Amino acid sequence: MLVKIFGSAVHGVEAITITIEVNVGQGTKFYIVGLPDNAVKESGYRIETVIKNAGYKMPRLRTIVNMAPADIRKAGAAYDLPIAVGILAASKQLVFSIPPEQFVIMGELSLDGTLRPIRGALPMALQAKKEGFRGMILPLQNAREAAMVEGIEVYGVEHVGEVLGFLRGEIALQKMLFEKYNERFCFDVDFADVKGQNIGKRAMEIAAAGGHNLILIGPPGAGKTMLAKRLPTILPPLSLEEALETTRVYSAAGKFNGILSGRPFRAPHHTISDIALAGGGNPPVPGELSLAHNGVLFLDELPEYKRGALEVLRQPMEDRKVTVSRARNTFDFPTSFMLVAAMNPCPCGYFNHPEKNCTCMPGMVQKYLNKISGPLLDRIDLHVEVTPVSPGTAETGERSDVIRERVIAARNKQWERNGHYNAQMNISNCMPEPAALQLLESAMKRLQLSARAYDRILKVSRTIADLAGSEHITTSHLAEAIRFRTLDRGQWGAYQC
Repeated sequence: MLVKIFGSAVHGVEAITITIEVNVGQGTKFYIVGLPDNAVKESGYRIETVIKNAGYKMPRLRTIVNMAPADIRKAGAAYDLPIAVGILAASKQLVFSIPPEQFVIMGELSLDGTLRPIRGALPMALQAKKEGFRGMILPLQNAREAAMVEGIEVYGVEHVGEVLGFLRGEIALQKMLFEKYNERFCFDVDFADVKGQNIGKRAMEIAAAGGHNLILIGPPGAGKTMLAKRLPTILPPLSLEEALETTRVYSAAGKFNGILSGRPFRAPHHTISDIALAGGGNPPVPGELSLAHNGVLFLDELPEYKRGALEVLRQPMEDRKVTVSRARNTFDFPTSFMLVAAMNPCPCGYFNHPEKNCTCMPGMVQKYLNKISGPLLDRIDLHVEVTPVSPGTAETGERSDVIRERVIAARNKQWERNGHYNAQMNISNCMPEPAALQLLESAMKRLQLSARAYDRILKVSRTIADLAGSEHITTSHLAEAIRFRTLDRGQWGAYQC
């Protein structure tokens, strides 16, 4: 007898419905086909023990389990439950009153029949809704995650007996309720805590308003990390669509801990590998670039990162995605993040310090700065020098919620004008006034800026104009944007090396 049960496979951050066909007929032996990995092949031993412990018999006839589509590799032990249900149905040991083909069924089985959690329940639920399934049956630990998708029934179970009883119509399972999304505005830090640093706070506001990348350079203890950690407090809240999109990445990476109500802030250590940063492995999972999707990626002590890891950033910053290629498949992970980097100006950290002397040898400052390649610096919109604040400074700034209101207003203008943030816009939509354009052309020649820097300056000036409530980019807006390109072509501190 042939029976079809439906499961799901995570492919990058998306899910693909897997049709599990079980046929029990004449002959002997047990086969699993359809490009399974070792974990799937070993499921036969687990399933046989579970079926016996549940009071049924493993069929001694030829049992063939086909997992379609056959050209996609099936990995992990999450197919134990649908295969077990299919075997019992195909061997006519069970007659279901509720058709199992109405559900996507997934779960790893322990030998006593209890279910263990799986990875990627959220993208599976999104795909199940898209393809018109009635609902999902999966481990109880994953039910809250899948219930983020409105419009499908989600049943969380702890034992295989509950699944079989539900499908036979003997017991009723409690549906997991849809989890309503709530925006988060509560933070442990605030920009009001920052003394002085007006230029740094201004740069943070511009970066937040337009989704621009930013680098902070200054001596140890000047406040670079403090400023960076407060950036999420002035960013607009995640919309429901962004929250689901970002949470799906965390689900695919096996890091789900509830729906994200605040923008992610990822700060990987400088010893991170290229694969951990960009994503990969077998099977490929999202890396830190994707975990920062719709949020902030903070790289502290930027020159200490391996050169290869830094160069990995370049294409994802432009394309807003990273592509991981394998022999059989290609996986795309979203990477629409804001990069915030921080670094010392030299190896000793005190170059250009107002009070302490730099102990670096001649040429070491520029050599240290050159660890950051020109193409990477070109992709960073705002270059900010952070200078130390004297201990007696009592000046405080605005609260984060006040700054956030201006940021939200500026972003709303950008969505109405372009349908996305200024960092992603086409420069044809942000041409300045003639006098401002003449200033930019003069700066391009004098500072020897690249064509990409030209593009970035225009986008930043458009954001500055939006914050000022101006429909046009004026000379003052463009001049401020140009002042934030101090690291281009060694302009910062090069003359003092």
